[in-house]
Amino acid sequence: MATDWRTPDAQALFEAIRGLETLDDTERFFRDLCTLNELRDMAQRWAVVRRLDAGQHYAEISRDTGASTATITRIASWLNHGEGGYRSALDRLAASPGGSTPYPTGAE
Repeated sequence: MATDWRTPDAQALFEAIRGLETLDDTERFFRDLCTLNELRDMAQRWAVVRRLDAGQHYAEISRDTGASTATITRIASWLNHGEGGYRSALDRLAASPGGSTPYPTGAE
């Protein structure tokens, strides 16, 4: 079932993340929580999201990030038809001081 991930333990994790106050706190928490490979995978996915949002082509994203086109396709599906988490984070990033598209597409 698609909602099986919404467990009390997952909710407790989200509350812990939400309570982190600084970037340093967040970095230290995630480094303790995750393996280096898990951190790299999540960072790669976030890079793919930002590049997709900037309008980059899948082949360019794959070349720059090392993500497979299958992974990029899956991320694009969640970006466009998921629960809105990616979009919310992108919008919040764009609205922050100095927020802009981190990967210009050349069309600007």
